[in-house]
Amino acid sequence: MAGKGRPTKGNSGASTRGSSGRSYRGHAGLTQTPRNMRKRKASSNRWIERQLNDPYVQETHKRGLRSRAAIKFEQIEDRYPFLAPHMRVVDLGCAPGGWLQVVSERIKLNKGEGALVGIDLLETDPIGGAQILVGDITEPEMLDAVYKAIDGKADAVLSDMAAATTGHRPTDHLRTMALLEIALDFAIGILTPGGTFLAKAFRGGAEKTLMDLLHKHFEKVRHIKPPASRQESVETYLLATGFKNPESDADS
Repeated sequence: MAGKGRPTKGNSGASTRGSSGRSYRGHAGLTQTPRNMRKRKASSNRWIERQLNDPYVQETHKRGLRSRAAIKFEQIEDRYPFLAPHMRVVDLGCAPGGWLQVVSERIKLNKGEGALVGIDLLETDPIGGAQILVGDITEPEMLDAVYKAIDGKADAVLSDMAAATTGHRPTDHLRTMALLEIALDFAIGILTPGGTFLAKAFRGGAEKTLMDLLHKHFEKVRHIKPPASRQESVETYLLATGFKNPESDADS
């Protein structure tokens, strides 16, 4: 997650993307390989090698970002800007805090206005000015806590929530779609008119009923796959902008 005091888009300059989209080469033109490969499973070695040679992972460490996902968020928001100073933003599934880092700077949270609330089942290290809650967004007491922290309304609702993968794509898709429905239901209940909803989905997009709901409540809905999202990954993002007041649209 340049202008507006935003962090510049990083470019480590140390690597370029391989033609396969899966491997990366360093200064010497040689792909790095993990040590002690014989002691690990082949799948573990592939994951480690990919991490070592991924320029976005390198950029994450270089810039002190908490996650590679922060760069994905930046790329989405750079292409379709929706944040502005002093906004009220809720980040669902915020751990480890990469999106919070970017949002905090882009809404100028350190100036003392606006609000940023993150919630996750996992602990998230503090970010100056943000209120971070630990719990389940489906629990009434957690909903109440978020509403109180955001003073009842939000200008943007973000969700990078994803269910633990099973390796069975149909099951993983259904689980992620269930989290997407939860996030959308929350967003519809808290967004101000003109607000934005950004959430992780799976390639192929959301189910028709969910897409119909998005189009009913938002002026524009886009599917986005940022460059930092690996090409072999099935993840994509839904960006819905221009939230329409449910009451005024009730008879439409």
